Amino acid sequence: MIDFKKVITQSPLYNFHTHTQYCDGHAPMENFVIEAISQGFIALGFTPHSPLPFESSCNMTRASVPLYLDEVKRLRCIYGDRIAIYAGMEIDYVDDFGPSAGYYDDVPLDYRIGSVHFIPSFDNPSQYIDIDGRFARFKEKMGQYFHGDIERVVRSYFTQSMAMVQAGGFDVIGHLDKIGLNASLYSPGIDQEEWYKQLVNELFEAVMDHHLVVEVNSKALAEHHRLFPDVGYADLLCKYDVPVLFNSDAHYPALINAGRMEAMRLFSAG
Repeated sequence: MIDFKKVITQSPLYNFHTHTQYCDGHAPMENFVIEAISQGFIALGFTPHSPLPFESSCNMTRASVPLYLDEVKRLRCIYGDRIAIYAGMEIDYVDDFGPSAGYYDDVPLDYRIGSVHFIPSFDNPSQYIDIDGRFARFKEKMGQYFHGDIERVVRSYFTQSMAMVQAGGFDVIGHLDKIGLNASLYSPGIDQEEWYKQLVNELFEAVMDHHLVVEVNSKALAEHHRLFPDVGYADLLCKYDVPVLFNSDAHYPALINAGRMEAMRLFSAG
């Protein structure tokens, strides 16, 4: 595992959550590296969405994994004297094919981000539904797969997240309360209710017990004025003295540093 503390004490200019042309990124990996160097970054970690046991347009295929790893090696040869480049992966938790799956034992990654983007359909638990992404599509899925029961959706998300943490196999937990964005757009104020906050607190405690690094994800800051975890949980990070990475979750090179500095300021103030 990378010594993240060492990297972040050297400079605030890093990003360990970057998507690629092998998943839903919108530019070749080399473009991200060039942009990161131009902004003075000292480290860049790529994290394509992991393969899944079912089809997903946002996730890489198993066949793409060696191509991705070869591209990391190529970029290190060209740019490694100017920036540290790491091969990571954002691994979706879908029960038996989560970060702890044996498949990943043979994938030489520098680090793994564990994230939840999918929860089971209420009518067909073997069918996993993407609850990430734009709210308009999320709203459609609420009626199509979840009977409009937003509290049950939220609880399912945190159940999946807790199960992922218990199963292990990863180093960094990604955007750990991201469901709060779409949930609060669907039912304003839901993320301020005590039962919701309790679920977040319980997840934080599990993260601490398993000695994970926490990502503060700034992807939605400009558009939705929200971080993941929400800045309201900054006191928990301080309470537990959690190792924290401020990541932009970049899908475009121009957004490699989007919101990161503001996120650092907000969490420091919080």
